[in-house]
Amino acid sequence: MTTTTVHKRAATGALLGLALGDALGFPTEFNDVPSILATCGPWRGMELPQRAFVSDDTQMTLALAHALRTAMDRGVLAPPGLERPLREEFVAWYKSPENNRAPGRTCLTACELLMDDNRRWQDASRIESKGCGANMRVAPLGLAPGLSDEQRAGAAQLQSGLTHGHPTALAASDLTARAVHLLAQGVEPAVLVDQLRAYAVGQRTRYRHDWLGDLWTRSQDPSPEHFIARGWDECLAILDRLAAAVACVDPETDPCLATGAGWIAEEALATGLLCFLWFPEEPVTALRRAACTSGDSDSIACLTGAFAGAHLGEDAWPTPWADRIEHGGDLMTLGALWDV
Repeated sequence: MTTTTVHKRAATGALLGLALGDALGFPTEFNDVPSILATCGPWRGMELPQRAFVSDDTQMTLALAHALRTAMDRGVLAPPGLERPLREEFVAWYKSPENNRAPGRTCLTACELLMDDNRRWQDASRIESKGCGANMRVAPLGLAPGLSDEQRAGAAQLQSGLTHGHPTALAASDLTARAVHLLAQGVEPAVLVDQLRAYAVGQRTRYRHDWLGDLWTRSQDPSPEHFIARGWDECLAILDRLAAAVACVDPETDPCLATGAGWIAEEALATGLLCFLWFPEEPVTALRRAACTSGDSDSIACLTGAFAGAHLGEDAWPTPWADRIEHGGDLMTLGALWDV
């Protein structure tokens, strides 16, 4: 494995990419492909709106990034040190007047419950929800330097658990952070799916008690191992579909037909990866393909942008696009901090 993060500025590239994908896909979310084409023209020519507003995807990514920075500034990253700033940042997002970008119901419900400091986060978590709201925001945990594999995986699952407690949301968040990290560290796209699958197999029955506490007891599972295995099994199944789609599906077709519409965690991961893996050296084309989809277009494109930016770095994105993305200064500041 070749580490090239310093030279390509992977953190800056990934953070800008996820916001650009979000802004490109935000206007097309909830529309079918014929409607998008009728409005935007051929998908390969889609342009970033002049007012490049982002959705709750980027807003919550920034909330996670700020919480992570706070926790790491205070010492070694560990569950208690991350849970408090995460809770504070998520509640601040919930209360913000800018929280008007079609936020997900799961995040809204959980964050309202998290406002009560006397309520344990496990009791606020929506154990039934595996919506993509957990893994569309997890990229910072794949980018922050100095974390061990254990810290990265545990923190990825913890940040999911505060809102989305379903085991597939936990596993998909872990896997998404892992994908971003591997690409930032120089793993070639051609071997990425195989590496993710091997990782998922190795994690299949590992419940992270130190990070998740007794979250699993809110489910109907007979054991924590059974609980978490359900999530990893769904991720393994979608990785198999992804591998087949990369090899056999025409990129001119709607990727949601191959790997899912992206409203749920494992499908958002797979369809975001599919768009990236179809065009690993053409990041703007990958973003355009992700934004022209019949599913959760902004979340799919958000993830595609994170993968492409982690792989290619800051120079992946056209300067006129990067210059007008909402929250660009904040994204660049965090990227510069983590690219050192």
